[in-house]
Amino acid sequence: MPNAELSQQGRSVDDVIADLEAKRVDDVKWEDGRAFGMVYDGGPSVHEVAERAAKIYLHENALNTKAFPSLGAIQSEVVGWTAGLLHGDGAAGFLTSGGTESILCAVKAARERAKAERGIEAPEMIVAESAHAAFHKGAHLFGLRLHKTPVLDDWTVDVDAMASMVNDNTALIVGSAPQYPQGVMDPIPEIAALAASAGANCHVDACMGGFVLPFAERLGREMAPWDFRVEGVTSISADIHKLGYAPKGVSVILHRTKELRRYQTFVFDDWLGGFYASPNLQGTRSGLPMAAAWAVMQHLGVDGYVELTRQTLENADTMRAGVAEIDGIRVLGDGAFHLVAIASDPAADDPIDVFALGDALERRGWFHDRQGPPDSLHSTVSNSNTGVMDDYLAALRASVEEVRGTSTDDRSTNYATLE
Repeated sequence: MPNAELSQQGRSVDDVIADLEAKRVDDVKWEDGRAFGMVYDGGPSVHEVAERAAKIYLHENALNTKAFPSLGAIQSEVVGWTAGLLHGDGAAGFLTSGGTESILCAVKAARERAKAERGIEAPEMIVAESAHAAFHKGAHLFGLRLHKTPVLDDWTVDVDAMASMVNDNTALIVGSAPQYPQGVMDPIPEIAALAASAGANCHVDACMGGFVLPFAERLGREMAPWDFRVEGVTSISADIHKLGYAPKGVSVILHRTKELRRYQTFVFDDWLGGFYASPNLQGTRSGLPMAAAWAVMQHLGVDGYVELTRQTLENADTMRAGVAEIDGIRVLGDGAFHLVAIASDPAADDPIDVFALGDALERRGWFHDRQGPPDSLHSTVSNSNTGVMDDYLAALRASVEEVRGTSTDDRSTNYATLE
């Protein structure tokens, strides 16, 4: 496909905006609660405060907070509030563009610490096959050898398998709270103890859970310890632009201490431009998502998040219960929070092809990501889905009947931006 050419003359504001609106016609209708992931809708007042903050900080640049001290204060306050939620007394960190960047920063920090404190020149990391793909990306970018271990029948990390991979070069061991594919909680205390015994970092990937679990705990949901209350946890990632209900893209990477945080930063002065330091992977950083996250967190407060989390968990519970009543499909794992993976039920008389099911749901306007193995439809349930779960389950039942006895040849599981 040949490259398009930029028009010689500019166009009116109204024409440009009209074209942008037209481009959205085939996008998922997240505003109607019909998407299970990608965008998280905290409601009209959350929209308003985020949009007003975004307009104020549309052009500001967090590359140099000496020029924009307000962004330095915003970052410090958002990081501090998040550390408080995760029981990180003394924890320190930075804002990033999203979960992938936070994870990459954790991998880089583990590598640098292993080299500085233990003299490791060929660092290694251990992750379960359920860990987010960003850890593999981090290993690739930063030159760590990655060991991938299987999960148990309940989809949680096999800590014994991890222990068998530990050696003198182990720099990082990873757990998830919860993991993305099936939404189950890894045994963080056991993983952290293993990492501590090896002198390695333990990173908890709470990109999905960081702004759910603290409030679920306040609602009385039972969960094993997973945050900085667990000895041996050295870093945690938590995405504000997921169930923190801030616009894309803003996440928090936290380290247990400022001493550990310094392994994340890059400092350099051997050029003609003077002292340069960057806390994460970006140089220039937009102030817009930082300010919007600050505004949303201040607007909601703990009570607001507790209420959004209550609705989210009720929505997810409703989905799990509805799936359990439909012959031919099942929920993978014993998830108790907001992530739901729907798969074929091999014990059923007539198992359903879930990818064909996903296509039928999409024709009815409901969007799920495909994933596997095993083949499943992934849902990140949120407050966005409040008020539509009965409609969704009706569509699910109708779609199951439509595809029963059929299958699709398309087995693709794209979770990507590719051309």
